[in-house]
Amino acid sequence: MCQSTAYIIKGDKEEEVMTDIATIIPEGTTLRLISLFGEEKKVEASIEQINLLGHKILLRPK
Repeated sequence: MCQSTAYIIKGDKEEEVMTDIATIIPEGTTLRLISLFGEEKKVEASIEQINLLGHKILLRPK
């Protein structure tokens, strides 16, 4: 599968937030992450970087 995993940046570390992300929807100051299986999670963050080849999404907390 080609879905990505989201990580939130905390200091110099990356903490996994959600796996198998198929959709990201910005909603004001939050991002709604939706997995391939329909699981949803809202995160108060902005996108720092998306690495499509590495299937990795880095989020910066607000």
